Amino acid sequence: MKLLIVTDAWHPQVNGVVRTLATTRTELERLGHVVEVIAPDRFRTIPMPTYPEIRLALAPGRRVRQMIDAAEPDAIHIATEGPLGLAARRYCLKRKLPFTTAYHTRFPEYVRDRAPVPLSLSYAFVRRFHAPAHSVMVATASIEADLQRRGFTNIRRWSRGVDTDLFRPRDKGLFAHLPRPVFLSVGRVAVEKNIEAFLSLDLPGSKVVVGDGPQLAELKAKYPTVTFVGAKHGEDLARHYAAADVFVFPSRTDTFGLVLLEALASGLPVAAFPVPGPLDVIGNSPAGALSEDLRTACLKAVDIDPAICRNHALGFSWRACAQQFLENLRPFKGVA
Repeated sequence: MKLLIVTDAWHPQVNGVVRTLATTRTELERLGHVVEVIAPDRFRTIPMPTYPEIRLALAPGRRVRQMIDAAEPDAIHIATEGPLGLAARRYCLKRKLPFTTAYHTRFPEYVRDRAPVPLSLSYAFVRRFHAPAHSVMVATASIEADLQRRGFTNIRRWSRGVDTDLFRPRDKGLFAHLPRPVFLSVGRVAVEKNIEAFLSLDLPGSKVVVGDGPQLAELKAKYPTVTFVGAKHGEDLARHYAAADVFVFPSRTDTFGLVLLEALASGLPVAAFPVPGPLDVIGNSPAGALSEDLRTACLKAVDIDPAICRNHALGFSWRACAQQFLENLRPFKGVA
């Protein structure tokens, strides 16, 4: 099958949405499918307000139409609610073609954290965007239940996976110079990630942050005792996970949190708030500690056996993720 994915989140962005789409694409191609991606790297772009690292396609409507026509896909998946997603949605509605969407991020909450926009208004926009989709793919049961309460329909599950060959327990020498235990956070250094809830904690040992983002300079200046190492990728990222002792996930707005699986696969217990994402990945498993008191969760996580964490992560597969994605699609060749 020839598949087309339209997304406003793509390389060189570094986040869970990009990793999910790129890895799913690879798995689909291994299964024999052809996958084309329409992303901002094929357009003139402008920086996103308050978040210049993210580039938004400028007036993409005509080129999106041309690209879709040229691709002649069997199915279209619209991954994001940005300019490219909106242009592809208009194309499909005009041509009366079925399409699927995904709810990757809690967009209304992200907007609220950056601007005085009521959640009700943002959710109305997002609900309208996804309403015509054949399937609205979500990663977890918690997010599915939340969206259903908000009037979303046609919701289907699309879980996540982890590369357990790359992310695995390794030597901890990378952080040998730091006092133990080492508490690690990985992700965008941005307000929606709630990272100050971690940085402000009174914890023994050391704190390390992996990632870039609009708050990086501000937080480096505010927390000089924290080790900020910037964004890491591939083997380098995997070594940073494995060298730590506890993974701290302070976000309250993620719909899943791929970093949770990467940490667990590396043998790191998770400390997090009991919110969607951690609740779905950790649940009642002894692989992590969830508490509204994040410091308490961090201190409990120190004593968790790394083998328990690794075994929990082994239950998540990218191949199963790709199969779910395929089952949720609605091919339209031959559809009137």
